[in-house]
Formats: sequence, C-alpha cells, structure tokens
Amino acid sequence: MKTLYLSDLDGTLLKNDETVSDFTANTINEITQKGIYFSFATARSLNTTKKVTSKIKCRLPVIVYNGAFIMDNVSGEILYGNYFDYNTNRLFKDIEKNCIFPVVYSFIEGVEKLSFVEGKSSQGQKLYLKSREGDKRINPVKSFEDLLKGNKFYITCIDDENKLKPIYNKYKDDFNCLYQKDYYSDYYWLEIMPKNTTKAFAALKLKEMLNCDRLVVFGDEINDIELFKIADEAVAVANAKPELTPFATVFTESNENDGVAKYIIKNSR
Repeated sequence: MKTLYLSDLDGTLLKNDETVSDFTANTINEITQKGIYFSFATARSLNTTKKVTSKIKCRLPVIVYNGAFIMDNVSGEILYGNYFDYNTNRLFKDIEKNCIFPVVYSFIEGVEKLSFVEGKSSQGQKLYLKSREGDKRINPVKSFEDLLKGNKFYITCIDDENKLKPIYNKYKDDFNCLYQKDYYSDYYWLEIMPKNTTKAFAALKLKEMLNCDRLVVFGDEINDIELFKIADEAVAVANAKPELTPFATVFTESNENDGVAKYIIKNSR
C-alpha cells in the first residue's frame, strides 16, 4: 500500500522561528530516499516554501497557496491551478469601499506577481512586504484598478478586525475565505480564494497524480480542517488550535519537538 504523507508547514513542520530542525530534515531525507512519499500542503508560495524547507530534499509536487496550485517542486511548473473568474467585481468594490488595500496574487503576462497599491499598506501589510524584500514577484502599483490586472488566484488582506470581519461574513459562502490572527503576529488576516481552492481538493488530486492508496496529513490550524476531513489519517501536532483537534484521528508532539518526523519514524515501517 502506497501512502502519501502530506504536512502543513507553519506551526506544524516548521519550528516557531520558521526553520526546519536538523532532526526533522534528516529524518525526512532518509525516509524519502527509501521511497516513502512525503510532501507539503501550505498557504505559502512555492518561492517561500522552498526557502524555509531548503534542508529537505523534496522532489514530489507540493501544494501551495492553500490549494490554489500543485507545483513541481524542482522546475516550478504548475501541474494544477485554480483562478478567480469574473465574479470578483462586487468583492473588489466592497474591499475598496472599506479602505482595505490587499495584496493580490496573479499571473500577468505569464509572470507571477504580488501586487499592492504603493503607499496604501496597513502596518501589518508593511511587515509582510518587508519580509519579502528582494522577491522578484513584488509589484507595487499606482491605483486600486491596477490590482485587477492579470489572472488572479489569491487575495490577502492584513488589517484591523473591524474592517476584515464584515468582508469575511459577507463573502465566506461565495469564496473560500480564511479569517484568522496571523501565527507569527497579532495582525488579522483575511485570505480569499476561488470557491473550490482548498488543501483538501488539491490533496486528493495529488494523491491521484501519484497513484497513492492512502493519505496521512499533518496540521495545526483551522485552514487544515477540510484536509483532516478527507484524510485516511489526520495527525494534529500538540500545539494545534482547539478548533482543529476534534477532526484529528491521532496526535503527535508539537512543532517545536519534531512531532511530524517522530510520527513518521514510528508509523512508516
């Protein structure tokens, strides 16, 4: 029986300082050399995923942007992608009316861009953009209308709770919306994706691509709930949010204590 092990990154595989421990990296590299299938399912882009997992030799496709894409982890080729359609006009009008200036992820003339209106960033967004200094995808634009260009697939709003929550409540049934406090800060994030963009949908697609019989997933956050629901084994790390734990079938040690690696060592033989 071929099993696919699929792990979230932040708060799960990564330690609190956004690094992979040597123990975890060595463990995963050893098991993948033996033919065990291991990959990631993360809200991060492929660019930042590769940056924080550089010690891990993962050659399988990875799920990024919370399921918007399955990408070849070596070449960067998009193996599966999901984009917004024309139904975002009302959403963008409401975002602009509420003085929210998001980061919009899109492909413009075939090149991935992270677009934002220059000079209009919230404090939380400024910190987010600062952490990506030097990223070639960064694309400051002059007006809100410029955010609408290209094939859009992901919208990130980082702002005050009183601005973001009404947008979440209004559109949570029309799109896949994730509303939560950031893992590394006290800022609120509202991430908006096309309706069928989920880690769960992408995980089943990747399982099929790799011809695997069984899916074991690891997570810690509420954006892992749907993933846990469709897995054959759903493993929550000890630091997982209370909202996720009812959906877990088993628990492991925390992200700080190499919980993912220790579970795989114990259960993959």
